[in-house]
Formats: sequence, C-alpha cells, structure tokens
Amino acid sequence: MPSPWVVRWASELAAGAQVLDVASGAGRHARFLADRGFAVTAVDRDPVVIAELADVPGVATLVADLESGPWPLPGRRFAGVVVTNYLHRPLFPVLVDVVEPGGVLVYETFAVGNERFGRPSNPAFLLQPGELLELVRGRMRVLGYEDVFDPAPQPRMVQRICARKL
Repeated sequence: MPSPWVVRWASELAAGAQVLDVASGAGRHARFLADRGFAVTAVDRDPVVIAELADVPGVATLVADLESGPWPLPGRRFAGVVVTNYLHRPLFPVLVDVVEPGGVLVYETFAVGNERFGRPSNPAFLLQPGELLELVRGRMRVLGYEDVFDPAPQPRMVQRICARKL
C-alpha cells in the first residue's frame, strides 16, 4: 500500500512523467505510479527484492548501491523523485539535482523522536527538525511540509516534504 503522502502529491506530476523511485524495495510506490501512467525507474540495492518489479508494466529497474560508488543515473533528470523510509544525507544534493525544472520531490522518512517508538532509533537515520526544508531552500518551492507524529500504520515520527523545482 503506498504512502498517503505519495498518493496525495502524485497529482503534482505531469501526465506520463518520468519518475524516479529511490530505494524502492519491492516497489509499492513504483507500482502505484506506474498504474497511474507514469514511467517509473525503480532503484534499489537488493536484487532479490527489486526483481519483484521485473514484469510490472511501466517500471524499469536498476540494481545499485546508492551509498557507495558513483550516482548510477548520470545525466538523467526526472519530473518526479520519490523517496520514502530512506535517509542517506550525502545523496541530498543529487536528489534535488535530478529533479528537472518544474518537477517535484516527494520525500518522507523518519524524524527525531522516532527512537521512542522503535526503529530506526540511530540519529544517523533520523531527520533533524526542518532538515528537509533546508534541503530544498533556495532551489525548490515547498508545496507541502510536515514534521509530525504519525499513528498509522504504526506509531512513528516522520518528516515529509513535497517541493517543486524552480
């Protein structure tokens, strides 16, 4: 089931747009977006998990470890970039750069305070207050932002942003 945040902001993508699903896992967002006519590139480091997307129409898969080695999609730009439940801060500038002008970044992951509810609890994997706002400052227009307690599907602290590239 896709994240309600991704569902909410998918309407900001142009019909048929090229969308990047970062750290896609088994592809709940790639499937959702492809079902709505978007051309999705799903990237994940786990070849077994991402293989579940091999026969999904509208989804191209790429096995790549985003945390070591060069960016696996040099020169590519996307009308949308979706990231959920994944945080690797060195990728922040790249994630903004690969959004084409007028495109959107939809990002949602765990925030400080989540350690009270379980994993992740390591500060390296928890966004600091306002961190996603800083990511896009001066480069994107914020369409929506939250830094909140989310009770479902399980209690957690999350930070979410949808921003359009200037």
